[in-house]
Amino acid sequence: QLQASGGGLVQAGGSLRLSCAASGIIFGIKDMGWNRQAPGKQRELVAAITSGGMVNYLDSVKGRFTISRDNTKNTVYLQMNSLRPDDTAVYYCNAALLSSTGWGDHWGQGTQVTVSS
Repeated sequence: QLQASGGGLVQAGGSLRLSCAASGIIFGIKDMGWNRQAPGKQRELVAAITSGGMVNYLDSVKGRFTISRDNTKNTVYLQMNSLRPDDTAVYYCNAALLSSTGWGDHWGQGTQVTVSS
């Protein structure tokens, strides 16, 4: 189970921090990431982080967004600065989790981010 939080309404140039916590009986976590889907558009990967801390970003968010994780809390974060109206979307976290049923790709419920101009 992944639970995302931290979305909201912010003015252009503002900041938000998203959090996504994995809960339940988890034996391991590999890659974690944040994706987004704007109205009428396909879902896209925004940022991802490996268990070792390697990161990659969508070109349009480089220098503005930072992904991080706390392995002791099974949580991934997305710090979003200098937000722009085109960042408006529903943001979804995902993670490769090892549970009693094996490895699987799990998704959070999504959190709305709205950036006003």
